[in-house]
Amino acid sequence: MTVDLRGRSYLNELDFTGREIHHLLELAARLKGDRCAGTEKPRLTGRHLALLFDKASTRTRCAFVRAAADQGAATTFLGHGDTHIGVKESVADTARVLGRMFDAIAYRGSAHTLVTDLADHAGVPVYNGLTDAAHPTRSLCDVFTMREHSRKPLTDIAYCYLGDARNNMGNSLLAMGALLGMDVRIAAPSRLWPDPVLVADCRARAEGSGARITLTDDVETAVRGADFLYTDAWVSMGEHALPACSPRLRHRRGRDVLHNYGLDALEVTDAVFSSPASIVFDQAENRLHTVKAVLVATLED
Repeated sequence: MTVDLRGRSYLNELDFTGREIHHLLELAARLKGDRCAGTEKPRLTGRHLALLFDKASTRTRCAFVRAAADQGAATTFLGHGDTHIGVKESVADTARVLGRMFDAIAYRGSAHTLVTDLADHAGVPVYNGLTDAAHPTRSLCDVFTMREHSRKPLTDIAYCYLGDARNNMGNSLLAMGALLGMDVRIAAPSRLWPDPVLVADCRARAEGSGARITLTDDVETAVRGADFLYTDAWVSMGEHALPACSPRLRHRRGRDVLHNYGLDALEVTDAVFSSPASIVFDQAENRLHTVKAVLVATLED
């Protein structure tokens, strides 16, 4: 049976099935191959995408802009303060306006309820470019990158997230691995584990996919035998990093941590970040290909 995602929003990994996620991964691989071979053909000519970004971004914004352009679509960027959303106009009203003018909306901000409200009222696909609860375009890219750098099938790949796992990336990596039958390890003090409701949902999905889910405060146990290690900003809701991810924290609060505790790195050291084991820039490039797959799958006629 053919997977048909036309008209679908992409707000949270668990809104999709494992089969649908596999479809996006395969499509991303084909699109990347076509681009590298110089044979890519636009499938979204005449489409127009609104980028509603309440938070700054490098990788996510550039990925959406370039992915759309490669496929013949246009983008309009609406940054913080560029609309009346939540001030003079409700989220629902803004969604209805944008839905009348655009073929899809990408949102990046804080409250997850805002992106779900947009999707409920826009009448066009809405994509979650980051909220406090989830970062599904990022987790899709991360799994795609792991797949490229391993000869194992996804179901045999083990990855470990180390750090505050209550945030969007902890949630998204747990959910994505549960859907795809992977070996997912979370290494953090128990008070920093993902929400128990999400954990229970992911364990239920794991029963069908064969995923192995481990939450532990024992770092040595968590990393033993892992194929990929993933860490995050020590100050949550900064940009993220991994020796399978990106970038290092540079904001003021991060510098304060470095100074106050005598540290020379926050997430990974420069030696690790720049080592042959680091695949952070492959992961950064792959944001383009996986975002493109989401756009093509949901917007192509």
